[in-house]
Amino acid sequence: MNSSSMPVSGTSASCTGVTKSRGQGNLILRKQLMELRKHPVDGFSAGLVDDDNLLEWDIMIMGPADTLYEGAFLKARLSFPDEYPLLPPKMRFVSEMWHPNIYPDGTVCISILHAPGDDVYGYEDAGERWLPVHTVETVLISVISLLSQNKPDLDSPANVDAAKEVRDNYTLYKKKVRQLVRKSADDAFE
Repeated sequence: MNSSSMPVSGTSASCTGVTKSRGQGNLILRKQLMELRKHPVDGFSAGLVDDDNLLEWDIMIMGPADTLYEGAFLKARLSFPDEYPLLPPKMRFVSEMWHPNIYPDGTVCISILHAPGDDVYGYEDAGERWLPVHTVETVLISVISLLSQNKPDLDSPANVDAAKEVRDNYTLYKKKVRQLVRKSADDAFE
């Protein structure tokens, strides 16, 4: 039995609330994993990095058809906080990416993965940000939708250089993305 499923006594859990939310988060994640195994969704696969840790998931996104990413096999990692589902996971591509809404280190920057509440910069409505009803599936469908856009959102880029290239030399941007798609496919079959 792991520590997250053990009953807790005393005052430490009630003082922090973390143990209770971690247990609830683990139950929710276990249910989502079982559902994805029972009913796989086209476009991605998901599984645990380590069977003993429900907070770290390996993700494989198959590049959406009729997009710059068609034919890609994009590896990523979803990391869930102890406070899940109250706070969003973080998603980071392990495969090399070149996209205005993906930081150079691979971290995905989309509204659904931003902490709940109002955006202090005014770019997003609270309803666009993380809500506890979101699931692994809704997150990954949002990322696939991001990759499916012909022209990425340039309003508040995570990768300024990629955004500048989309704006100034879209042909070069497309060429770089296609090279990374080929590399991802080669890496997937090594």
